[in-house]
Amino acid sequence: MQSTITTSAPRTASAHDEVNKRKLFLIGLFAVTTAGISFSLRSSIAGDIQTVFFDPIDSVHSAAMLGSALGIAFLGFAMTIAFGSPLLDFLGMRNVLTLSSLSFITGTLLTIFADRISSGAGIYRVVWFGMLFSGIGWGSMETVINPLTTTLYPEDKTHKLNVMHAWWPGGIIMGGLIGLAIGGINMSWRVKFAVVVIPALATLFMLIGSKFPKTERAAAGIPARVMFKEAVRPSFLIWFFAMFLTAASELAPGQWVNMALTRTVHMQGIWLLIYVSGLMFVMRHFAGTMVHKLSSVGLLWVSCLLASLGLLALSVANSPIMGILAATVWGVGVCYMWPTMLAAASERFPRGGALVMGLIGTAGSLSIWFVLPEMGKIFDKAKIAAAGGEEAFKNLTGDALNNVLVQASAASFRTVAILPAFLLLVFGAIWLRDRSKGGFKPEKI
Repeated sequence: MQSTITTSAPRTASAHDEVNKRKLFLIGLFAVTTAGISFSLRSSIAGDIQTVFFDPIDSVHSAAMLGSALGIAFLGFAMTIAFGSPLLDFLGMRNVLTLSSLSFITGTLLTIFADRISSGAGIYRVVWFGMLFSGIGWGSMETVINPLTTTLYPEDKTHKLNVMHAWWPGGIIMGGLIGLAIGGINMSWRVKFAVVVIPALATLFMLIGSKFPKTERAAAGIPARVMFKEAVRPSFLIWFFAMFLTAASELAPGQWVNMALTRTVHMQGIWLLIYVSGLMFVMRHFAGTMVHKLSSVGLLWVSCLLASLGLLALSVANSPIMGILAATVWGVGVCYMWPTMLAAASERFPRGGALVMGLIGTAGSLSIWFVLPEMGKIFDKAKIAAAGGEEAFKNLTGDALNNVLVQASAASFRTVAILPAFLLLVFGAIWLRDRSKGGFKPEKI
C-alpha cells in the first residue's frame, strides 16, 4: 500500500462554496445517460445503415463496412480518454463535457444525413466520421465523470461511481424502449437516432453558468509529474491489466448472450438487453452497502466469481428458465466491475488523478477493441467444428443450423469464463494482503 502524503488543507470540492455538488452530479448523470442512449440506438439502427447506405455501395462487403464504422466509435472512445485525462485540469471539466455534448450532436447528425452530405462511396466516409464523433463524445464524457465524482465525494468513491454509472444501463434501457416505440409506429430510423440530440442538448443547457472544481489531485497541489509517476508503478499496472479482463468478462460475452438467449427463450434481443441493463441499473445503487461489508476489492472478487459461474451456466443452459437464471447470475456479477475498478484505482492511487482513472477506462475500451474479434474467431471455429467442417456448415439450414450456432455460443461462454476465474487469484491475493494489514483504507492526499 502507498504511504500517505500529508498536505496542508487540500481543497476538495466540498471546500468550494461556489460548487453545487448536487447539480454537477446531475449533469454527470445526464451525460452518462446520453452516452447510454446513443449506444443503444446506434446498435438499433445498425441494420438500417447497412441496408440503406452500405448495400447500394458494395453489397458483398457491406457487413465489413458496418463493422468498421461501428468499431471506430470504440477506438474514438479509447483515444479520447487516453489523451484527454492527463489534460483534464488544463482543459477544464466544463469544456470537456461541452465537447462531449457537441460531439454527440455532430456525430448523430452526420450519420442521419450522410446521404444528403455525400453520395456513393462518400456516404461511408460520412457515416464513419459520424461514428467517430459519437465515440469522441462517449470518451469525453468518461474522461470527466469519473474524476468529477471522486472529487465531489472523496469519502464515498465506490458507491457514488456505481450510482453514476448506473445511468449507463439506464440510458440503454431508455434507448431500447424508445427504439421499440418508434419502430412500432413505423417511423424512420433517422427519427429514432435523432433522439440522441435531446439529452445532449439538455446537458449543454445545464452546463451554462455551471462551475466545476479542480480534480482531487490538482486541488491537493500534487504536481503533474507525480501523476505520471503513479501511472507507471508496477502495482498500478496490475490493476490496468485486470481492467482488460473485467471489461472482457462484461462486454464481450454480452454480444453472445443476446444471440444465445434469443434462440433459447424466443424473445426479441432488445428485451434481453433491457432486462440485463435493468439488473445493472438497480444493483449499482446498492454498491455502497456491498463495499462497506467487503471492501472494493472484495466486491470485485465476488463479482468475478458470479461472472465466471454465470458464463459457465450459460454454456450449459438448455431451457428458457435456465437461460434467464444464468444470464441473471452473469449480469449481477459483471454489473459492479467497471465503476468499482475505477473507484479502486482512485482509492489506491489518488495522486495519479484523472490520468490513472483515464488509463483504467482506456484499458476497458481497448479490451473491447481487441477481445471482440477474438470472440468472433472462437465462435466461428466452434461452429465449424460442431458442423463437421466448413463445407458441412455451409449446407446447414433450419434447426440443424440453429443447433450448431447454439453449440458455438456455449463454447464461447466456456472460453471467456476463464477470464474472471483468473482474476479470482489476482483479486484474492490483493484482498488477503489488505486483510493481513488490518483491512484496506483508501489512500488520502
